[in-house]
Amino acid sequence: MIVTKCVLILLIEETNSKRMKIKHFINLEWKQYFRSAYWQKSMALNVLLVFVALYFVVTFLALGIALYPILKETFPEQDPLVIVNSYLFYWFLADVIMRFFFQKLPVMSVKPLLTLPIKRSKVVHYVLGKSGFSFFNFLPLFAFVPFGVMLIINGYPITSVIFWVIAIFVITLVINFLNFIIESLSSETELSYLPIILFAGGLFAINYFDLISFTNLVSNAVSSIYETPLLIAIPVLVLIGLYLVNFGKLKKQLYLDSSLKAKAQEVKASNLEWTRKFGDAAPFMQLDLKLIWRNKRPRSSVFILVIGLLYGLFFYPNPVYQDMPWMFAFVGIFVTGIFLINFGQFIPAWDSGYYKMLMSQNIKYKQYLKSKYTLMAVSVVILFILSIPYVYFGWKILLAHFAAAVYNIGVNTHVMLLGGSFNRKKIDLNQRAAFNYQGTGAVQWLIGIPLMALPLAIFGASYYFFSFEIGCLVLTILGVIGIVFHQKLMNLITEKYLDSKYKMIQAFSQDN
Repeated sequence: MIVTKCVLILLIEETNSKRMKIKHFINLEWKQYFRSAYWQKSMALNVLLVFVALYFVVTFLALGIALYPILKETFPEQDPLVIVNSYLFYWFLADVIMRFFFQKLPVMSVKPLLTLPIKRSKVVHYVLGKSGFSFFNFLPLFAFVPFGVMLIINGYPITSVIFWVIAIFVITLVINFLNFIIESLSSETELSYLPIILFAGGLFAINYFDLISFTNLVSNAVSSIYETPLLIAIPVLVLIGLYLVNFGKLKKQLYLDSSLKAKAQEVKASNLEWTRKFGDAAPFMQLDLKLIWRNKRPRSSVFILVIGLLYGLFFYPNPVYQDMPWMFAFVGIFVTGIFLINFGQFIPAWDSGYYKMLMSQNIKYKQYLKSKYTLMAVSVVILFILSIPYVYFGWKILLAHFAAAVYNIGVNTHVMLLGGSFNRKKIDLNQRAAFNYQGTGAVQWLIGIPLMALPLAIFGASYYFFSFEIGCLVLTILGVIGIVFHQKLMNLITEKYLDSKYKMIQAFSQDN
């Protein structure tokens, strides 16, 4: 976010003495946040996030208060503290994963500051220090502090319990700075989620197969700090070490011209002549395919197709779900529509970087939207063909996938295109795809209702009152109706895009 001219003038005057106090950084952050277009346009989303945060706070408080009596009643012969310590490894592992996918790393607009007489080390210290005030760092305290109070009430040594809570908090901060390193490694790979999968999956596998019992190691380490408070120095030293590692990495990258260094890459051209079979939508399909292949975020989304295609393996081999055939339609919608979901929810934001130029050309908007529809429809057909081997688990699964594929082509493609007319968030194509919420607004959350919940409700009701086959038939008929009335639906959707054309141009011209 660009720091305003007035703030820069104020900074120049205040840094003549070459001293920059923390309060000045906080003042800049405050003005940057509340003056941004993101805050002004996403007030409802921010209010929702506040309520979500309050929900987790209350939940963790209730957990912390009720945990001791529940454990004491359920396991009367065991020490509740020992039981909690035995599960800390899984707690910390889950914390690492949740932070990677959901924690937004602290950033600030440092470029304007780099032209001023401010020490780079002071800027880096502020950025790293800011991460210590993350909601993820304080959330566990709402559970562990009440649990510690319950321990003290029930006769546990006060000093030992206090150091036990401090140890948990220090380890939480260790995970915070460890996440910095994992994030930096993930940004250097095409599969941005690969480092966290290898790290977390590797630790879990080693512990599960009892090669190294991390459960016992973590439990014994925390118990040792509880018994010998001086051992708290060990996790503190680890925390300091990780802080220094991150400090060194960030300081090396904190240069004004660091973002100007271009990487030399070999350009790979691909033959897209086959797209000419799609008529006047072919040029736009070629642009979309090139955009997907040449940019990091959409290219990473393609790799998620593998995960979506294998999604059925979480359900179909499980005997429990064999008695829940109404779930087959839900899995079928997801498996055959994973590309439709990932790509379609950001139409036309994928083109936000050059949307103004695109709209200034002498092209028909309907051709532009037709290429998006064709690309999504073709992906559904391909994914359905690739999912045919699921017939190994039963013919009903293949029938449900076919009905879901037809429904995706006839209904959900149009739902995605219609939802795109409400998109107002710009997308950076060079960011990672996995759990990246940049460019995500209320539209992406609300569209899940007609996209997933509606077909599941229709199929579930048909299955409950009639039969499985009738449920598949209803989904298929709805899909066929959407295909038959495709031209009329596209005309209505095109009109909606034309009405929103200039609003989108204005929104995409701003930095969110």
